[in-house]
Amino acid sequence: MTNHRSETFLGDEGLALAADFYGAPRRGTVLLAHGGGQTRHAWAKTGVRLAEAGWRAVAVDLRGHGDSGWSPTGNYQIQRFAADLIQVAAQLGDRPALVGASLGGIAGMMVEAVAAPGTFSSLTLVDITPQMEPAGVAKVMGFMSERVESGFGSLEEAAEFIASYLPNRPRPKDLKGLDKNLRRHLDGRYRWHWDPRFVTSVREGREGHSTADFAARMGAVRIPVHLIRGRMSELVSAEAAAAFLAAVPHARFTDVENAGHMVAGDRNDAFIEAVVSFLAGVDAAEPQNG
Repeated sequence: MTNHRSETFLGDEGLALAADFYGAPRRGTVLLAHGGGQTRHAWAKTGVRLAEAGWRAVAVDLRGHGDSGWSPTGNYQIQRFAADLIQVAAQLGDRPALVGASLGGIAGMMVEAVAAPGTFSSLTLVDITPQMEPAGVAKVMGFMSERVESGFGSLEEAAEFIASYLPNRPRPKDLKGLDKNLRRHLDGRYRWHWDPRFVTSVREGREGHSTADFAARMGAVRIPVHLIRGRMSELVSAEAAAAFLAAVPHARFTDVENAGHMVAGDRNDAFIEAVVSFLAGVDAAEPQNG
C-alpha cells in the first residue's frame, strides 16, 4: 500500500498551500502542479503510480484553489504562482521534477525561463505552451467564470454543467468526487472551490503578454523538458506544439490520441506511462550529465 499523507507548505505572501505526499524519494521527488480550476486531487492516480515506481510525488493545491489559502490582495498573476512553486521546491529540500498541467505548467515555465532557472530537475508540460489558441483560452475562462456567483442548487446540477463542457467524457455515476471541487455555502448552494478573483487576475495578467518573448526565453532552458499534448486539444494546436519544439529542440514530445486539454483525465493510463517513461530516461541520463 502506498504511503500517503497530507502536509502544508508556506507559499509567497505567507499563503498556506495544501499538499498530498505519496511514497518515498528513492528516485527523487516529483512536484505535481494542477491546472486552473483543478485541485491536487486530480493527481491521485498519478501520485500512486509514481510512488510505486520509486518517486516521492507531491501534489499541491495552487493558491486560491482547493484547500490552499486565497491571496489577501487578489493577486493571481503567473509570477505569484511561480513564486509559490519556488518556495515549495525549497521546502522540499531537493530539486524536484515538475509536472505542470496548464496553469501549473505556465508557472513552471515562468520559474525555469525567468524567475529561478535550475529550480527543477526537469519540466513536464501537460498540454501547455507559450502559444495558446485564443478560442480555447476563452472556453476555459468562460467555464470558470460562468457560475462563480450563482453556483449550483445540487451536485447533480453541477455534474450537468461539467458534462456540457466535457461532452466527450462519460459522466461519473458517483458524484462524491465533486465534493473536492465544490463548497456548500450558507445559502445551501454549491460554488466552485477557487477564489472568484482568480479569473479576473489571470485575464489581466494576459494583457500585454508577449508569447514570442516567452517562447524565446524557453529556448534558453537547459533542463530536460517534456511536452505532453492532447491530440484533440483546443488550447495547444499542432502548430503551437511544433513551434515550441523548434524553440526548445531538446524537448521530448508525446501526442496522446483521443485526449483533449484534460489529458490526464481523458487518457490517464497513457498519460502516466508517458510521464514515468520520461522521468526514468532523465534518471538514466543523470550520471552522464554530471
